This record gives sequence, C-alpha cells and structure tokens, in this order.
Amino acid sequence: MSSADLESKTGAKVADLCAVMARLLAPDGCPWDREQSLESLRPYVLEEAYEVVDAIDRGSVEDHREELGDLLLQIVFQAAVRQAEGAFTLDDVVAGIVAKLVRRHPHVFADAEAATAGDVARQWEEIKAEEKRGRPERAGVLAGVPVAMPALSRAQQISRRAAGVGFDWPDVGGCRAKVEEELAEVACAQAAGDSAHIEAEVGDLLFAAVSLARKSGVDAESALRAATRKFEQRFAFIERRLTERGSSPKASTLEEMDALWNEAKSRP
Repeated sequence: MSSADLESKTGAKVADLCAVMARLLAPDGCPWDREQSLESLRPYVLEEAYEVVDAIDRGSVEDHREELGDLLLQIVFQAAVRQAEGAFTLDDVVAGIVAKLVRRHPHVFADAEAATAGDVARQWEEIKAEEKRGRPERAGVLAGVPVAMPALSRAQQISRRAAGVGFDWPDVGGCRAKVEEELAEVACAQAAGDSAHIEAEVGDLLFAAVSLARKSGVDAESALRAATRKFEQRFAFIERRLTERGSSPKASTLEEMDALWNEAKSRP
C-alpha cells in the first residue's frame, strides 16, 4: 500500500470513536464512564497493551484488530478526561506525536542522511538527547524510562541506554562472564542463608542475563514470554499424559514427570 493510500484510507473513523466517547461522558451519558478518572483507567491501559502483544504472539489477525481498538479506546478516553480538565485534547496528542516523528526523521523530512537502520537509531538517540537538554528533569541518560514498565523490559531499556553512551562490554563474552560471576555470587549467598542477600544477588543475575540478551540481539521480554509459553505447552502435555493414565502431577513422581517432559521436548 502506498503512502497516498494510507493517507486516504486511514484515520477517518477516529472521529466516530471520539463522538461516541463524548456521548458516553455527557451529563446524560454512561454513569460508569462518567465516574472514571486517570487513576481508575490506568490498569486498563496496561491490560489492553498486554492483550495486543498476546494477539501478536498468537498470530491472530482478528484478535489483533480488536485489541488495537480496545487500546485506542483507552487513549481516546484518557484524552477526553484531560480535555474536560482543560489540559489538552486528542488533537494535541496527535499534533505532538506528528511533530516528534517529523523532528526525529530529518533523513526523511529534511536534508540529513541515514543509510542504514543503525544510522537512524543513532540519529534518533542524538535528537532525543538534544530534546532532553531543554528539560533538565529528564536530561540524564537513564531518565524517562517508566518505573511502571515490566521489570524485564525496563532492565533491558536501562541496559541499552547505558550501552549507548559506551558503558558496555566490548563483546558478548563479557556478558556471559558477568552472568557466570553473578551465578557464583547467588550460590555464595545461598550458602550463607541470608534471604536479603540472596534476593539481591538473584536480581543482579537477572539484570546480567538481560544484558546478555541485549548484547545477543534478543529482546528479553519476548524471549521470556516464548520460553514461558513453551513451558506451559510442555507441562500441559505432561498433564494430558498423566490424565490418560488415571493419574495427576500431584500423584506422580518427579522422575515420571521428567520422562514425560523429555517426551514433550522430542515432539515437533
């Protein structure tokens, strides 16, 4: 689809959603919607974002379309709440992101050059850093990474930003060595029996593993989601096999379940 097609076919229906939202929030609109605040809506933003990611992971086009709609509703809803406060409107939100995209793509909208995706990424970070200089409260390299992000994603973002200014191992071998070092420190903490120390060292181990993922070109959050999904599938296989035998995980030995686990691993 050409850019002209995108411009002519996309976005017209957003006005319909805004109209429906305005009707729901009208004095004679929906009592539930009218009672909502930014604080009460906050959990729904996270929930809908996760459902979008889940639809992508499952490869469901229809669910992806629906979940994007649910997420868009949250954006329109929160913008409407802010508009009622006199703070900003949805148009202000859109104008802001349009301006940011144009500003951060000077190789498209101005005369800068960026031949590769890497060039674009470096240029993007340079422009972001310049923007932050005008906002002292967000000027630090690690400033602005949301605390509410999932811990794994936030750790990778923090690690990536530090690496972007040179605070990084020269190669992936350094990351592997750090993981091994932190694993040994976990063992020492466990030997000492200090629960607080164990927690701290496990945290260091996880952060080192996230850095290893980043250095290996792997998204840690996606990798862990995939591994967890694989575990779920294999454990479900164990449960099915045990049910066929008239048994259950609780009634089985670890050896029995481990044998079924290996069987599940061998299946395509």
